[in-house]
Amino acid sequence: MNTLFIALQASGAQGSAWGSFIPLILIIVVFWFFMIRPQMKRQKELKNFRDSLKKGDKIVTTGGIYGKVQEIGDYYIIMEVEGQNHLKVDKSAVIKDMTDAAPAK
Repeated sequence: MNTLFIALQASGAQGSAWGSFIPLILIIVVFWFFMIRPQMKRQKELKNFRDSLKKGDKIVTTGGIYGKVQEIGDYYIIMEVEGQNHLKVDKSAVIKDMTDAAPAK
């Protein structure tokens, strides 16, 4: 009888160790689905947007400069800004397409 009690205590200690890891595993899973996965999706969409740019597209840079694409290189974009000025910016600085934006009044 005494050995049965000791065996039950040992198996109970083993079960509580796994029980203490379940909340930690759940936190990691929730963190993955609500934080990491959406960020990876946004990065993939932004990369696809930058790769699909073509001459004449209206864009905005991370610095807030509005312009139109004139030339596209491997790692840079030459964009035309107001007054026929041209700027050479890094492709990673482009964040938005402004063709669907409402015109300013």
